[in-house]
Amino acid sequence: MKWKKQTLVSGDTSEEDIGHSYLGTLMYGRYQRDLSEAAREEARRLRRLRKRRRKDDKLRQKELEATGKHRPRGKFFKVLGYVWRHTFARLGEDWVFLALLGIIMAILNFAMDKGIAVCNNARMWMYKDLATSTFSQYVAWVSLPVCLILFAAGFVHIVAAQSIGSGIPEMKTILRGVNLKEYLTFRALISKLIGLTATLGSGLPLGKEGPSVHIASMVASLLSKLVTTFQGIYSNESRTTEMLAAACAVGVASCFAAPVGGVLFSIEVTTTYFAVRNYWRGFFAACCSAIMFRLLSVWSGAMPTVKPLFPTNLPQDFPFDPQEFAVFVLLGIVCGLMAALWVYLHRQYVLFMRNTKVLSNFLQKNRFIYPGFMTLAVMSILFPPGIGKYMAADLGNQEQVLSLFANFTWSDSLTAEQAAIVDHWRTPEVDHFGCLIIYFFSIFFLSMVACTLPVPAGIFVPAFKMGASLGRFTGEVMHYFCPLGVAYGGHIQKILPGGYATVGAAAFTGAVTHTVSTIVICIEMTGQVTHLLPIMAAVLAANATAALLQPSCFDSIILIKKLPYLPDLLSSASRMYDICVEDFMVRDVKYIWNRMTFQQLKDILKENKTIKSFPLVDSPSSMVLLGSIHRWELVRVIELQVGRSRRLQVAALWQREAEAARRRDEEKRKTRRPSRFEVTPAPDMLQVPGGMTRGGSLTTQDQGGLIPAPGQLFRPKSILKKTNSFTLTRGLVSPGSGPQTPVALHPSVYTTVTGAETRY
Repeated sequence: MKWKKQTLVSGDTSEEDIGHSYLGTLMYGRYQRDLSEAAREEARRLRRLRKRRRKDDKLRQKELEATGKHRPRGKFFKVLGYVWRHTFARLGEDWVFLALLGIIMAILNFAMDKGIAVCNNARMWMYKDLATSTFSQYVAWVSLPVCLILFAAGFVHIVAAQSIGSGIPEMKTILRGVNLKEYLTFRALISKLIGLTATLGSGLPLGKEGPSVHIASMVASLLSKLVTTFQGIYSNESRTTEMLAAACAVGVASCFAAPVGGVLFSIEVTTTYFAVRNYWRGFFAACCSAIMFRLLSVWSGAMPTVKPLFPTNLPQDFPFDPQEFAVFVLLGIVCGLMAALWVYLHRQYVLFMRNTKVLSNFLQKNRFIYPGFMTLAVMSILFPPGIGKYMAADLGNQEQVLSLFANFTWSDSLTAEQAAIVDHWRTPEVDHFGCLIIYFFSIFFLSMVACTLPVPAGIFVPAFKMGASLGRFTGEVMHYFCPLGVAYGGHIQKILPGGYATVGAAAFTGAVTHTVSTIVICIEMTGQVTHLLPIMAAVLAANATAALLQPSCFDSIILIKKLPYLPDLLSSASRMYDICVEDFMVRDVKYIWNRMTFQQLKDILKENKTIKSFPLVDSPSSMVLLGSIHRWELVRVIELQVGRSRRLQVAALWQREAEAARRRDEEKRKTRRPSRFEVTPAPDMLQVPGGMTRGGSLTTQDQGGLIPAPGQLFRPKSILKKTNSFTLTRGLVSPGSGPQTPVALHPSVYTTVTGAETRY
């Protein structure tokens, strides 16, 4: 506590004393307030200061824990780091990391496919083998999907709500530099894996391409954190961004076994400006993932050999005629229009549900009503004995796409095998033309509703099926009007509706996502390169049409979720070239400088908790930029220099120094030579009660002076300096006195050291 000094005259009082209620008077001055109250107030201030300091220490410690920079590495990570540096580091750290990322994603996607197949087979088994009537068939058809969707909705809500939806819009935001909380954690990974498996196992018209990209990004982030514990280079922010960009390519490659298209698709949907140096990372990781995914399918017996996901058998000699290019372009334009309509209706439906306050509040309080009711409604529409018989609802996703890509027309005379395929797409009431139209619009609206469920889901596969059905319908119409084919150069080539289905699938998917890489993805998924030019023409026409009308489905979701994403600049807007950086730049920049105090640094960090990096300048006056420093490094410096552990170290050091100084003073005092002029009172001056004589017993101590025997009074203090004193003895002993007892030499009042000579 800082006590105030009293002054002798009023003119000597200071402003600090006056501030502490001290009033100077003529002689001594006086305090206007009670000093005990001032002491209590000072104690309260110290307690508040100590509490605030403890809180700051905890906040800094928590911030360091979040970065993981403060943890001392254990023996396991030291050994792991040593092994890494002498094995994988010599081969190339990025190569090993990317290969491991691709292999892990292939295993996860293969495991999810197995789980989805088990759920779908169980639903079909319950529908076909356990049902004895139409009602029991209906119960068996809708019960398992409703249970799976309710489980997925509850699981993702409890474990990690960030796993709901596609994941690509969030990855676009993250790769633009925005740090979304809890989107790349282990909890979100588990929630996404289990929730996606249950969702796709229910049979709803949804896909897994977007969630696969999110899963790959989470795996890459977790691997980076693991490697950071013994290899610090992966903690760099730019390196993390590069790995996340490669992970997006791995997600698409492991989902469709399309490495080249996966790399291009990840670049288109996640970044605006792509660093070419990251190309090889994406290709290498995607190739590792695609190869491992195909090998797992072969080793498990699901496929006899390595082949595309949706193999086709279109002829290679004359796949199409040049006159058909106009039809392909027209198909692309129609796909663009329908894709833009889908994006618009989806956004309006979500906004309607959100803006209807009564309905929105009711559904938020009862989270299972909406997913349960919508799943029941969708599966009721897809019920095979009902409306589902017009849309091949008794087939799985892969069987539906393979039948749409069939290289024979559904209008000609068919073989028994071909008729078995076409029977799923026609009924006695409706032919295959009507079934294709019903199938397209059913998936169009049902996928729109299913995408709004609070479960992990994607839109790529439903868009792919919608485009394939629309292309198949166009091809069947062309074959109906030109049954013999199109003549060109003396050669007549039949119409191949399967080729139109391939073109339509790529065009509609590209229009929904605003990407051109669907050309390569479609070619890799089907294994057909013959329709490359028609696919390119249709995709470009579809993209141009959709881009003029609506944003992509991912950008639309960003707008719906209000994610902090900076949209692309429109190339057609010329006014943007008149805007300068100074028109929108931040002028109040927070910075640090050389020779600043720790208190100033603490204040800056406390006031700007969201800034991750601070510019370092030479001084506030010159503002010469020297570099930048991460926030966690500054927090660590404060913790090491003025933190709690440092303060305890300094306090312990001061205590040791004080103990050493006290021992030195003690030794020095003990060895100090006594003064020759010390004056001590003689024993005659003491009041001796009880008939004791001068020769009574008296003792001495090292500090000087006499210690009276029991019953005696204390001696008076000397007016001179207190030092060591001695009791001088005469050297003679009275007869019969027993043990030698020291007695005073003189009866004088004072005895000194110089009085040691004999005075008789």
